[in-house]
Amino acid sequence: MEIYEFKLVKQVDFSEADPAGILHFSNYFRYMELVEHAFYRKLGISGFMQKKKQNYGWPRVHAKMDYLAPLAYEDQVEIHLLVAEKHKKAMDYLFYFRRLPDRKLVAKGHLTVVYVSVDPQTRKLKASKIPDEITRSIVVAPKKLLELEE
Repeated sequence: MEIYEFKLVKQVDFSEADPAGILHFSNYFRYMELVEHAFYRKLGISGFMQKKKQNYGWPRVHAKMDYLAPLAYEDQVEIHLLVAEKHKKAMDYLFYFRRLPDRKLVAKGHLTVVYVSVDPQTRKLKASKIPDEITRSIVVAPKKLLELEE
């Protein structure tokens, strides 16, 4: 199975909104992470693995968000993850946030994550080659999806 996208629908919770009832800007980054980890689960892997012989994770090295329109308390939003680039040790993901039911594009995000091994003794991270069993499952999204317009 080759995967290049994942979608998740989320309702804006009261605790995520500011006093005006608007989704706080920082929560868009939490939503990206929520979708990213659901994407990994669909692939049958974890976003963070800590076992005796296998310790790895996907820390962020770049994150960006463009805000186009607000989301408010109780709004439904579809977050669409697309694999934008695939490298030997890193992945780039694009995220499109669409308010439902009108599907208005309200934000666009970008994450660059690096696959790292974690030394179980020192907890130091080391960029590592993404395992073949993962890279075989993930492909770059079609160009027409990556160039989505507002």
